[in-house]
Amino acid sequence: MATAYIFTLQPTFTQGLILGQASILLLLFLVLKYLFFDTDTSRPYRKASYRPRVEPNGGEHDSAVRVGLDNIEASFKDGNVESSEWLNVFLQQVLNAYRVKLRDGLTGLDGDEVARQRVEEFVNRIRPMGFLDYIKVHSVDMGASAPRLSRTRIRRHLASGSDPEIEYDMSYIDSVSISISTSVLFNYPFASFARLPVSLTISLSLFSSTISLTPPNPHSPHPTISFTLPAPHSDFVVDIKTTSLMGSRAKLEDVPKLHELIVHQIRKVIMEKGQWKIVLPGLASVSEVKEDVKLERDMTE
Repeated sequence: MATAYIFTLQPTFTQGLILGQASILLLLFLVLKYLFFDTDTSRPYRKASYRPRVEPNGGEHDSAVRVGLDNIEASFKDGNVESSEWLNVFLQQVLNAYRVKLRDGLTGLDGDEVARQRVEEFVNRIRPMGFLDYIKVHSVDMGASAPRLSRTRIRRHLASGSDPEIEYDMSYIDSVSISISTSVLFNYPFASFARLPVSLTISLSLFSSTISLTPPNPHSPHPTISFTLPAPHSDFVVDIKTTSLMGSRAKLEDVPKLHELIVHQIRKVIMEKGQWKIVLPGLASVSEVKEDVKLERDMTE
């Protein structure tokens, strides 16, 4: 019986198929390596020649803010100021205090630079080391508005012993953005095999949701104030715009899948976090409340 050899001096169909597939893979490797990937490991990050920026949609943003201000003025004129109006003023002042603190009390370009450096230090502390290279923050816009609460209502459950809940409709209309550049690391087939430069700008213009506030239960061993966002049986609206630039020599601009991934991850983080608890001083400690949250999760699972 004749023996079949893959490699012979006379070309065969099998040899042609193998060489053809190898040629395609080699060509694809060269295209990715020299057009999109950046194999220079001497630089911790590579600044893109083009920085994507998000220009705020002045018409939509101004009209939305104008409507909100008109509603506030109308409520004052009519004498029908909502009970949550004091809380809106309080939230605005709290956020303004944090913005000033983040800028170290400086104004103008000096304050912008201080805020940029602090945000850059924070994002590099939490970045996945093996997946992303050093993240360079180019600019940060912290906005000027604050969440506005309206339509306060109290939900009293029929079950005895259950805590009442206070619900708010929250809307946050602003222009908050961050512009960064980094590289996605490829560690296969060996460490630092290649890197894909990415420049990205993320801008938030609207966040709307229903918030549920549960006051502390006097009979609880560790009383806390709970915020649930979004409230049970409700959803939230988040309007995020992204501009992106991927690649080293050949560049891909505004990849739709990247935008979908970012929006999906943001919504996932909000849904997974779900509830925030505020520890009351003198009545409980943070460690005790963490243990209670862990027990609640174990019981639900």
